[in-house]
Amino acid sequence: MSGLLLIGFFVSMTSKVFLLTDIYVLATMQGTRTAPAPLLHNAAVLVKDNAIAWVGAARDVQREGLHVRLPNGEAYTLPSSAHVLRFPHHIVLPGLVNTHHHLFQTLTRCLAQDSGLFRWLKTLYPIWLGLTSEAIYTSALVGLAELMLSGCTTASDHLYIFPNDCTLDDEIRAARAIGIRFHATRGSMSLGESQGGLPPDKAVEREDHILRDAQRVIEQYHDPARHAMLRIALAPCSPFSVTPDLMRESARMARHYGVMLHTHLAETRDEEAFCLARFGVRPLEYAEQVEWLGSDVWYAHGVHFSRADVQRMGACGCGVAHCPSSNMRLASGIAPVRLMLNAGVKVGLGVDGSASNDGNHMLLEARQALLLQRVMDESFALHGSEAHESTAISAYETLWLATRGGAAVLGRDDIGQIAPGYSADLIAFDLHRVEYAGALHDPLAALVFCAPRGVDFSMINGRVVVQEGQLTTLDLPPVIERHNQISKQLVSRA
Repeated sequence: MSGLLLIGFFVSMTSKVFLLTDIYVLATMQGTRTAPAPLLHNAAVLVKDNAIAWVGAARDVQREGLHVRLPNGEAYTLPSSAHVLRFPHHIVLPGLVNTHHHLFQTLTRCLAQDSGLFRWLKTLYPIWLGLTSEAIYTSALVGLAELMLSGCTTASDHLYIFPNDCTLDDEIRAARAIGIRFHATRGSMSLGESQGGLPPDKAVEREDHILRDAQRVIEQYHDPARHAMLRIALAPCSPFSVTPDLMRESARMARHYGVMLHTHLAETRDEEAFCLARFGVRPLEYAEQVEWLGSDVWYAHGVHFSRADVQRMGACGCGVAHCPSSNMRLASGIAPVRLMLNAGVKVGLGVDGSASNDGNHMLLEARQALLLQRVMDESFALHGSEAHESTAISAYETLWLATRGGAAVLGRDDIGQIAPGYSADLIAFDLHRVEYAGALHDPLAALVFCAPRGVDFSMINGRVVVQEGQLTTLDLPPVIERHNQISKQLVSRA
């Protein structure tokens, strides 16, 4: 069983109490980005209902009767129905947080392979016009399954095209079925080609309809409570696909309801040229004009922010979803992540669309983030002086972005670390695998530097969703088969 010992585990997957114990190494991520909390060896975590109740040393769990002492000093005896899970060869850490994605794009991977963003979009828009409700639902199941198997426990998705009978409800159904913590963003496009936008007119919606539906999904689905499994954000797609009026009205609606705002910004030089030509300002200045600055806003990509932009964003509390694989795939550039972090900008990781990344693997994205910043660092050194400002980030910082950083970007103070009162979102990787051989002297760095693999165990909201590397919430093979059928139909018809 890959080194994972489970006692009474197969009796009931719905038990309200779990004790994870004999953990080889526990990375709580309770420290700050610059001052990490120490790794805990031979550790234990108590989960009650959907939250973490206690974290400590495994030796503090008495062998007889299975008692633990809670932070308030109270002694707690595990009920007979409790499940005890032992992790003697594993590293356990908080679940990973994905801050930007387009799940429907799992249906159109590996297309427009040599194109930049605008040409890539112009190639794919006509294909996406064939999307249906079933396509959105099925692609969401596949994309979320891939994310969960990589260690993701919270995902945000940006659905911005709604042809035929597609609705945001389709991917919300998928997220609920598979059991992931989900931030669904109601995206939109309203500026078609005939009005000077990039998408074809057939791909855009009327703005009055967009706003009515945005109000509907907020009122129907958004849950502001602590440990919420579903939240809604509003997400007009980009400066070149929506009007300034829609941006302003979306911002005002979001703030009326207390939900967050999300859009693509400063992704490519083409986008910057569009903003200068149409609005007379660069992307962040445009965002400010349409009321899109603040701690309730996060942008996807942020590749071409200037130093002044970054300082402005840090001062107002904006967040950025860093998407290194997509930025490389589309030759968009390298985001100034170190500059953002130093300025106090909230930064998380995003796998972005499965057609501009072609994968949904959070650990791989973390590795790409680390390596890409080092390429940028070397480039700066070659063209500057020995005293250049380093842009590199460490393995710990990379995982901090994937956990604590992502939680901050999504406005969550209940996920991203393993501590009493936080959501019971935990993942475990078996370190006794060939990929990690020779790296056990630094198990946290091994997750980032070594070849990325799938998670062995995952718990979301106190529910086991991955066991021995397999999903427990979905029969995946028939979903993949149907997904491939839909994909073939979409691509062949276009």
